[in-house]
Amino acid sequence: MDVDSQPMMEETILVGDDLMMGPPSPVIPPEIASHVLEGVDLCDGILRNLFLCLQINDIEPFCQDELALYRQCAENRDKVLRVRLQESEYKLGSSMPIDLAKERITQLEAEATSLERHLILASGAEGIEGFRRRWSLHGRMTDTKKRLESLKQGMENRKKEGDDQPAKPSTWKRWFLW
Repeated sequence: MDVDSQPMMEETILVGDDLMMGPPSPVIPPEIASHVLEGVDLCDGILRNLFLCLQINDIEPFCQDELALYRQCAENRDKVLRVRLQESEYKLGSSMPIDLAKERITQLEAEATSLERHLILASGAEGIEGFRRRWSLHGRMTDTKKRLESLKQGMENRKKEGDDQPAKPSTWKRWFLW
């Protein structure tokens, strides 16, 4: 078997910008952060190793293992965090008082609208900075809309569960047989 007859495998060198391939990490609201982050690997050890490698070697081609490990860890972490964020919003929608849930819906809608407007403004920015700004805003807007959707679903299911239960009369009548 001749080594030259084998198809060549292309080698890819990862750089810092390759960490921006998927959506950005979700922004976790402080009021639900403790529940959402509980037990999640935040990849801080791997990130520390990546920074140490970059500090020692000064360029990315010498830190390929660390870049690949961090990218994989960050992708897994972000998937878990997105699911937990949506679950938390769903639980809030189904359990918090209706007035507070409606207020939270209004807040999330305002946040999504603001992010959409900022994204439109960022569309005029050029170069890598413009790309980074649009990438970040688009990810945050998508996450906010999904959180809003989950919150609304939680509220709808609360209403459905309430409809399934038989209505109790407001006053109980006692009938006596004479």
